[in-house]
Amino acid sequence: MTEPADMNHLDTRGLLCPEPVMMLHNAVRDISAGELLEVLATDPSTQRDIPRFCDFLGHQLVEQDVQEGTYRYLIRKS
Repeated sequence: MTEPADMNHLDTRGLLCPEPVMMLHNAVRDISAGELLEVLATDPSTQRDIPRFCDFLGHQLVEQDVQEGTYRYLIRKS
């Protein structure tokens, strides 16, 4: 499967709350509206925090899944 040209990546694996969301906030600030950001995390609290972050700031949570202890989020910046 080909990765979209507007895909950005943020790897927060191994970090604990609040670091993943703080890094997400900075990463979203650095991309343009409409671009995608893939976030990888191992902190279970991101399952609550990242959807809330997207809802609060109006970004679209396109995908959310977990595989082998890694949480993956795909966010489209509004």
